[in-house]
Amino acid sequence: MTEAYHQYKTVQIWHSVVGDAISSATTIERFTNGELFIRVKNPAWRMELNFRKQDILAKLNGSLTGTMVKDIIFR
Repeated sequence: MTEAYHQYKTVQIWHSVVGDAISSATTIERFTNGELFIRVKNPAWRMELNFRKQDILAKLNGSLTGTMVKDIIFR
């Protein structure tokens, strides 16, 4: 039950962690086994987000209790 709550919490804080611009260019597909799958509006955004991946991971996990998100896969 705790893992399900943390997954839900991760999805809920995505917007506040990444901001308006990134949030409007992305859609969360799913979060399973520590991997967050994000649909990106276009290839340019995908490349930009891959450059920022480590910062986004740090911010997400900093907002949660412990390291819940192990990887982000941008599609």
